Amino acid sequence: MSKLDLEWLAVFDEVYKTGNVSKAAERLGIAQAAASTALNKLRAHFDDRLFTRTAQGMQPTPHAERIYPNLREVLAQLAQARGNRSSFEPAEAQRRFRICMTDISEVVLLPGLLDHLRHVAPGVHIETEIISTNSGRRLQDGEVDLAVGFMPQLDAGFYQQTLFMQNFVCLAAQNHPRIGARLTRKRFEAQAHAVVSTSGTGHAIVDTTIARLGLRRDVVVRLSSFLSVARIVAHTELLVVVPRILGKVLATQEPVKLLELPFALPDYAVKQHWHERFHADPGNAWLRRTLAQLFSGS
Repeated sequence: MSKLDLEWLAVFDEVYKTGNVSKAAERLGIAQAAASTALNKLRAHFDDRLFTRTAQGMQPTPHAERIYPNLREVLAQLAQARGNRSSFEPAEAQRRFRICMTDISEVVLLPGLLDHLRHVAPGVHIETEIISTNSGRRLQDGEVDLAVGFMPQLDAGFYQQTLFMQNFVCLAAQNHPRIGARLTRKRFEAQAHAVVSTSGTGHAIVDTTIARLGLRRDVVVRLSSFLSVARIVAHTELLVVVPRILGKVLATQEPVKLLELPFALPDYAVKQHWHERFHADPGNAWLRRTLAQLFSGS
């Protein structure tokens, strides 16, 4: 199979994953016209339209659905074989990595990573997506390269490396009328609370422990992310439990204060995760080393 044929398969793979020819071309670093040409050649080769345009984007035909697993496996094996005998030169690389992470990591870790890449790997670009129940499958399929967060649900076939341990603090408005420099259990139970429910943050530990301890918590708002929590707390009398590393950042952005919790919560490990299929890929390995060097012990 020629190099051009392999490029056709790469286009098929990206269109299948993104549902968009333009985005597929961008991810591959080729012109949209080249991606369209490759798709047309594949259609002629398989005597099938492969993808049809819909309101939801380019949707695969039944034939494309049937052949995709085999084509994806071919690409993965070739990438691994290529990785086993090549190296990754960050200063010269032109590559886009996709990372699953939480909104906490986007606030706390991503700025440091991007600043580092600007100096040592200017041709390396990053795409992020929020950790979800599909993240394990996307890691396995090569749709994302790494996941960073708390993901105890991942099973066999995944590698993991602890970046740092994390614990929790309580966030309150600096001028909260009933909360001073010390938070008691009685005060914690007497106040109204905001709760953030999101995947990959270890926050289920908070709910589980509070329930086990028999603590009462008057939850008046449940949020789907941490992005608005500091502003909400700063302008209300609500309390919220957040990871300490995030609380420190939020305290520099809004008039909020960090308070030690009046009860013990377990620490949890923030890890990077990757699938065994891509363990030997030089680029993936370089990105993992970079994250470990930047954030181990944070």
